[in-house]
Amino acid sequence: MEEQQLTRINKYLSEVGFCSRRAADKLMAEGRVTINGVVPEMGTKISKNDVVAVDGKPVVEPQEKPVYIAFNKPVGIVCTTDTGVEKDNIIDFIGYPTRIFPIGRLDKPSEGLIFLTNDGDIVNKILRARNNHEKEYLVRVHKPITKDFIESMSNGVPILDTVTR
Repeated sequence: MEEQQLTRINKYLSEVGFCSRRAADKLMAEGRVTINGVVPEMGTKISKNDVVAVDGKPVVEPQEKPVYIAFNKPVGIVCTTDTGVEKDNIIDFIGYPTRIFPIGRLDKPSEGLIFLTNDGDIVNKILRARNNHEKEYLVRVHKPITKDFIESMSNGVPILDTVTR
C-alpha cells in the first residue's frame, strides 16, 4: 500500500498560488478555511483527496504552466499584490494576464531586479533563510560607514522576529 503524502494547509495554499503561508495562517485563525467542510486546527495536514475551501469556495490547483518573470523594477513601484491599496503596485504595472506575485520585495524608492511567478513552491525555496541564498545590494547612504557599523551589520540586524544574516 502506497503511503499518502500529507502537506500542511498553509503550505498547500501557498503552493497552489492562493496566498502566502502567513496569509493562510491568518485565514485559518479567522476560521475562513475548511477541509472537507470542517474548520481545521493550525498546522493541520491534508492529502490530495481532501477538499480545501476558503470562505466556502473550493480551492483548486491551477492547471496553468508555471510563469517566471525577471523584471527590472523602477523607482516608485510598490512590490505588493494588493492592487486595491497601492495605485503604483507591481502587478498593475506589469499587467500580466494571469495571477503572479513577486518573490521578495524591493522598497518603493529602490530599483533593481526582482522575480515574479505563479509558482508558490519556488518562492519558499528562494526566500527561506536556511537555504542560504546570497543576496547582494548596492546602496547609497547619507552617513559615514565606520568599521563599527560594518561589524555590527555583519553580526545581523534584528528585524521583526528574526535576526538577519
